[in-house]
Amino acid sequence: MSETIAGAPPPPPVAVPRFASVVVPYRRTSTGVELFWVKREKALAFAGGFYAFPGGKVDKADAAVPVRGVSGQEAALRAAAARELLEETGVLVAEGAERLSAEEVTALRRALLADDSSWGALLERHGLVLRAEDFPAAGRWVTPEFVPVRFDTFFYLVEVGEGARAEWWAGELSEAAWVTPAEALARWEVGTALLHPPALHVLRVMARFGSREAALAELASPPLGPDCIARRIEYHQGVRVFPVRTATLPPATHTNVYVLGTGELLLVDPGAEDEEELARLLEMVEGLVAEGARVKAVVLTHHHGDHIGGVGAVKARLNVPLWCHARTADRVPVPTERLLEDGEVLELAGSPPQRWRVLHTPGHARGHLCLVDERTRAAVVGDMVAGVGTIVIDPPEGDMGEYLRQLARLRDWPVTTLHPAHGMAIPDGPGKLQEYLDHRAAREARIVAAVPEEGVTLAQVVERAYTETPAFLLPIAERSALAVLLKLREEGRVREESGRYFPA
Repeated sequence: MSETIAGAPPPPPVAVPRFASVVVPYRRTSTGVELFWVKREKALAFAGGFYAFPGGKVDKADAAVPVRGVSGQEAALRAAAARELLEETGVLVAEGAERLSAEEVTALRRALLADDSSWGALLERHGLVLRAEDFPAAGRWVTPEFVPVRFDTFFYLVEVGEGARAEWWAGELSEAAWVTPAEALARWEVGTALLHPPALHVLRVMARFGSREAALAELASPPLGPDCIARRIEYHQGVRVFPVRTATLPPATHTNVYVLGTGELLLVDPGAEDEEELARLLEMVEGLVAEGARVKAVVLTHHHGDHIGGVGAVKARLNVPLWCHARTADRVPVPTERLLEDGEVLELAGSPPQRWRVLHTPGHARGHLCLVDERTRAAVVGDMVAGVGTIVIDPPEGDMGEYLRQLARLRDWPVTTLHPAHGMAIPDGPGKLQEYLDHRAAREARIVAAVPEEGVTLAQVVERAYTETPAFLLPIAERSALAVLLKLREEGRVREESGRYFPA
């Protein structure tokens, strides 16, 4: 079965970005500047597990909050910035804030979080005034089209006085602290802090902080593409992701192409057939080459169409070899120059150099490979898991028992961040892999329960075990159910006679 579905609804439209505000709080110290950054709770749908700065979407009520010096949308954005700063850090930036004790600021914060009163009413009650000059503009970023939830985000650089006390409370955040830009970037380099392009840009600018004015000018002029969207996404050093639109399994609309390395590069899964998508990809890669990088090879995780659509064009344009597993090479319509095997290491020169361990992980496809960075244990996992959508196990190419064994193998390696073919990076790799194992175990239990003594057909198993599945996904559910039944038969737990399944 291909990664497309007959009868499926059309791909969802590109999400319309919602306005949001982000504050970069900083303070001057004897050794430079420190920033207050936060780690978003891993369960959050948007950027869960990533490090960022305090912020959130603009609420309708923010438009009613007066901000001295600006009006309209500019005022609403700054009102949201001040509100999010107080909610997430406990720092109140407003005229008159110096009159409030720490206890009063905490009480105001609790009232705001509890929604006891509106932001505007709380400010008025305490005689506080928001001022535009306290929230100088520091850039605008728009979430790329491949993300289901998108924001049009305005950044503000806010200096916090020595007397201000920033602290985080459990909820949407799992961590927060003052950090030097150098310390934060060092964590990004070793993969222990995942960053989106706006946060990475902020840290790089603030690492060379000379003056507020110079920093603001540089922050407001990031290297963006059309519509304020980042040209490059590098969640941690040497792992760049470039989503391209493909005919993949809904609700996913894109397949991630990974560009691995800091000098020598591997280009993983160039799946786009569309000429415009390929042109965008090649422009980005050739930009890296112009900066001194060298593409060493194209690597495929497996042979499905949404992963190989552009492989021929990319090979020809960049004049590089193709590397993949033997069971992928015999399914791809272009020559393969190197067959990859389980356990070998792909070495990439650079600063720092990288070593990617090849793991043969069949189950979704017989030739499926994952790549694990030996230094960070981050893993490019193809279609082992998905950041958006689901994974299809389709016999005879798909093997449910083998797939589950490989999920457990990755979990126990152990890996750290997972970089899937669809959706954003997954910071808690072992947790996500265990979640997949638990989900498959629960589904298997439902399928076992759907096989009575008198026997059932495959269609009846699907009807009983996939009651919550949308109609257009039932053909996929049938293939997955068959994969489970074949696994159960191999284990001696069910038997099959003339197209009907019985308890063994």
